[in-house]
Amino acid sequence: MILIARKYVGRALAAVSALAVALLLPLGVQAADYNVGPMHIDSPWTRATPKGASSGAGYLTVTNNGTAPDRLSCASSAAAGACQIHSMTMEGGVMKMRPVEGGLEIKPGETVTLKPGGYHVMFVDLKHPLEQGSAFEATLQFEKAGTVKVEFPVLALGAAAPGANTGGSMMMDHGGMMQQMDKH
Repeated sequence: MILIARKYVGRALAAVSALAVALLLPLGVQAADYNVGPMHIDSPWTRATPKGASSGAGYLTVTNNGTAPDRLSCASSAAAGACQIHSMTMEGGVMKMRPVEGGLEIKPGETVTLKPGGYHVMFVDLKHPLEQGSAFEATLQFEKAGTVKVEFPVLALGAAAPGANTGGSMMMDHGGMMQQMDKH
């Protein structure tokens, strides 16, 4: 019974702290919505990274309001040497993360959420740690709709997706390198 209570108290505290961080961010770093052609980008965000981290992940929701499919890729970011769209899959009890070759297809009328444990924007070769309360820009590229600069507010290290439940952790294989990762 005590373990169950601790589990729910932990989830409640994580949700409250994620909400507090979002509410306490300066107005200039609040998540925003963006449009490029028929593509709509909603609520981009990222997590703070520990000192010395070489990569970080960004999350957002993309809706294709057009009549033709389009492909999302990440063109550049001042915060990183490179940015890519990655997928995560479970193979033999290990999460594997790989770049999505050719970009992520978003079909007409479809909404795709890039979130922890799934598709995400990977910022590779970070130029500096991503610090809670700050924000940085990345240029997203759509094959047909064009490019758009998107600002990623930085939430707390290990923050859950806004509105998501927290969970345990799992192992992840990123190009052959095993890492312990939060699974929320």
